[in-house]
Amino acid sequence: MNQNDPAIRTRQLTRRFGALTAVDRVSLEISRGEIFGLVGPDGAGKSTTLRLLCGLLDSTEGEAWVAGCNVARETQAVKDRIGYMAQRFALYGDLTVEENMVFYADLFGIAANERKDLMARLLHMTRMEMFRERAAAKLSGGMKQKLALMCTLLHHPEILFLDEPTNGVDPVSRRDFWAILYQLVKEGVTVFIATAYLDEAERCNRIGLMHQGVLIRCDSPDALRKQLGQRSYEIECPHPRLARALLRSLPGVSGVEPSGATLHLFLEPDRISVAAVREALDAKGLGPVRLLEIPPSVEDVFIALIERAEAGGWMPESETRSQKQSHPMATVLEAPENSWSVEVDHLVRKFGDFVAVDRISFSVRPGEIFGFLGPNGAGKSTAIRILCGLLAPSAGRARVSGFDVATQAEAVKQHIGYMSQKFSLYDDLTVEENINFFGGIYGIPEPLRAERREAVLQMAGLREKRTTMARLLAGGWKQRLALGCAILHQPSILFLDEPTSGVDPIARRVFWDLIYRLSDEGRTIFVSTHYMDEAEYCGRLALMYRGRIIALGAPAELRAAPRSHSLMHLESSAVLESMTALQAASGILDVAVFGGGLHVTVAEPAEGAERIRRILESSGIEVKRLERIPPSMEDVFVAMIEEEERSLK
Repeated sequence: MNQNDPAIRTRQLTRRFGALTAVDRVSLEISRGEIFGLVGPDGAGKSTTLRLLCGLLDSTEGEAWVAGCNVARETQAVKDRIGYMAQRFALYGDLTVEENMVFYADLFGIAANERKDLMARLLHMTRMEMFRERAAAKLSGGMKQKLALMCTLLHHPEILFLDEPTNGVDPVSRRDFWAILYQLVKEGVTVFIATAYLDEAERCNRIGLMHQGVLIRCDSPDALRKQLGQRSYEIECPHPRLARALLRSLPGVSGVEPSGATLHLFLEPDRISVAAVREALDAKGLGPVRLLEIPPSVEDVFIALIERAEAGGWMPESETRSQKQSHPMATVLEAPENSWSVEVDHLVRKFGDFVAVDRISFSVRPGEIFGFLGPNGAGKSTAIRILCGLLAPSAGRARVSGFDVATQAEAVKQHIGYMSQKFSLYDDLTVEENINFFGGIYGIPEPLRAERREAVLQMAGLREKRTTMARLLAGGWKQRLALGCAILHQPSILFLDEPTSGVDPIARRVFWDLIYRLSDEGRTIFVSTHYMDEAEYCGRLALMYRGRIIALGAPAELRAAPRSHSLMHLESSAVLESMTALQAASGILDVAVFGGGLHVTVAEPAEGAERIRRILESSGIEVKRLERIPPSMEDVFVAMIEEEERSLK
C-alpha cells in the first residue's frame, strides 16, 4: 500500500436488502493513521457499512478500497490486513484469557515463536496481565472488550474496524479502551469505529453522520459544531420542570433538555432572543437565576442534523422536541403515607464468600429520579434485584413503597415496575400481544386492559407499530415497549437497570422524555446507567464501587466537592504526542482524551500549567489552549474510582 494512498476509500457504495436500501451511495476517504467515527441512529446503516468494508457483505453497487485493495476483487487480501471487532465478538467463556488468545493466534496462523512476546505486549498494553488465568465468563464487561480487542490485534492489522465496541461498558473501562486505541494510532494503525456514545465521537479526528443509509455529514467535531446554526445555553432556575414546560412552547426554542438541576436550552437566534426567553420566564414567576451560553456538544449537533433530515417527523406521533402532548395515563399519583419511596439500611448480599452488596444505606423520596452509577461489577444490578424482591438480602433491611423486601417480596412486586438490562419481552409476539400478555400477568381487569393498552401505545409512540413483531423493532423502540409494559399496572416506583445501553442518542432523549413525564406524574424513578450525561438528568446519584456506596448527592454537589487535585483542559498542535509526553512526566497525575483535547489532572493549577507548558514546548508542541476547568460528571466518576483504588492498595 502506497503511504500516500487513503487507508479507506469508497465510491457510491450501496447495499440493498430487497426493497430496503441499507447503505445508499456512500463516498468517503479516510487517511492513514486517522480515527474515523461513524455515528447515526439505530438502523442508519453503520454496521452494514463496516461489514461491506471488511468484505463480509457484497455491495449491490459502487466500490470500496481498503488498505490499497479492492474489497470486491481482493477480499482475502483485505481480510489479511484488517482487524474487525463485531458488536458480539465471539469469546469462549470456559477458556481463560490466555487460552482465548492462543485460540485466535492459531486461527490467524501466528507462529509459536512470535506469539509469546506479542501476547505479553498486548496483556501489558491492556493491563490484563493479572487476569490471564481467569475464565472469560468471569470477566467484567470492560475486561471482555479488552480481551476481544487483544484477540483482534494478534495479527497486526493495518486498519481496525470496531462496531460499537464499548456498549454497556463503564466510563473507567471506556477510558482505558480509548487509551489503547490512541497507542495503536501512534503505531500507525487506522481506526474506523461505529459508536453510540457521542462523547466518543468527540475523540475522533473526523465524524461521519449516517441517516437512513445516507452519509449526510462528514467533518471534524469542531467543524460540525459550527454548522449547527443554533445557540445553546445553560439555565439555572428555581423550578426547572415548570420552566421546561414553558420554554418548550415558545417559537424559536428548538429544544430544552434537563441536566440535573439545570436545563440546556437550544435557540434559533433569528426567531427568538435571550431577552425574550427571560421575559417569558419572568412573566410566569420562573425567572432564571443564571443563563450562560455554552458550546454545543457533538450530541447536540447529531440530533439537530437528524431532525433536519427528518424535517421534524422522527418523534413518535409526529411529536417534536418543542412540543409536548398529554397522555391518558398521566394520572398524578398520591404520595405514599411514609416519607420515603425506598429506604435502605446497611443492606448486604453475599454469594458464598463474595460480597456483592456491602452495607449500603440510602433513601429515595417520592417522585425523585435517583441514579445508580458504578463500574461493571460494582453491585448495582444486584442491589436493584434485591429492592425489586427478586433476591433476598443476606443482612440489613430495605423497604420499598413501605414494604419489607425480605418478608413482603410479593407485595413489593405489586407496587413496582422493573425493566432489566436485557430486553425481557417476547420476540415472537407483536407489540400489542406483548402488552396484552403483561396486562394479564399483572392481573389488570379485562375492562381496563384495552384502555391501558391504548394509553401505553400512545405514550410510547407505538401505535403504528402495534402489529410489528418485537424482534423486528430497533433498540430504541424495544426500550419504549419494555417501559410501557413495566407501567401497565401504574406502579408508584419504577426500577430501570441500564435501560438505554446501546441505544442511539435520539432514542435515549425520547426515552428520557418519557421518564420525566412519569416523574412529573409523581412516580419515583430508580435508574442505573453508564452514560454520564444521563447521570446529570437525575436529582441525586449514588456511586457504587466494590459493593459499597462511596459518594451520594446531587450531580452539582458531586462535581463541586473539594478535591486534592485540579483539572486542566489542554488543546495543542499534536494531541497524541502531547498525551505521550505528559504521561511520561512526573507531577502529572492523569491524562485522558476528552473531545478534541486532553484533560490533564495536576496537584496545583498554577504550577501544573507551567509544568505542562514546559514539557510540551521542550517537545516542540504548540499549546493552543490551557485552562483550569470544573470537572465533568465523567471526570468525577473516574477520579472517585481511582482514589478508591489507591486507598485499597
